[in-house]
Amino acid sequence: MTSRRVDRENPDRLYTVTGGRSRADESAMDMVTLIVSECDPAPGMQSEHFKILRMCRQPMAVVEISSELGLPVSVVRILLCDLLDTGRITARHPPAALPKAQLPDPEILKQVLVGLQKL
Repeated sequence: MTSRRVDRENPDRLYTVTGGRSRADESAMDMVTLIVSECDPAPGMQSEHFKILRMCRQPMAVVEISSELGLPVSVVRILLCDLLDTGRITARHPPAALPKAQLPDPEILKQVLVGLQKL
């Protein structure tokens, strides 16, 4: 993998890659959302979309895709929203944290810890 600095990226290229858009739907995905391809890349597709579809044959986090493409997460989110809108990918959100009512009692956890330390 070739390493290159994002801050040296040509802003004109990023503008072209995103079609001039600067924001993606924030609620659609975050940095740890897993992306999975639902189809194979098609001829004539934008090269970044093509690469994303090939990379995501197995679930891959948004931040990993960003790293592999060498593009800012914000740009990758815009590209992913394009693919999501056309049904070419699926976004799998990580499970939410358990509500406080479902967490074990801290006192029980302390007792377990003390018991383990005595072993």
